[in-house]
Amino acid sequence: QVHLVESGGGLVQAGGSLRLSCRAQRMITSTFNPATMSWYRQAPGLQRELVATITGDRNTNYVDSVKGRFTISRDNTRKTVYLAMNDLKPEDTARYYCNRQTQQLPWGQGTQVTVSS
Repeated sequence: QVHLVESGGGLVQAGGSLRLSCRAQRMITSTFNPATMSWYRQAPGLQRELVATITGDRNTNYVDSVKGRFTISRDNTRKTVYLAMNDLKPEDTARYYCNRQTQQLPWGQGTQVTVSS
């Protein structure tokens, strides 16, 4: 079974940066490479929100609130998706998860991002 393992979260001050990683363990390369992968986040009491998406062709899309600050990328040799987050704001505080956009996999544990003002 494929496991999604997120890492890289932490506590930062507003204006700071973090780089999240998500490794798709046990996913075969021929499945990972063409897959559209996404980062999501969920703040306490709120629904999970789609933050950024990258296709197999490396086309990207972002929710308006993170455009110009976050960058999604992928390394197919490592079966890993990254989310570089700059100029972090307190409203970015959430638990961040990755998943395939269609035929979603079991959710991983996520990684907590906390931005202090």
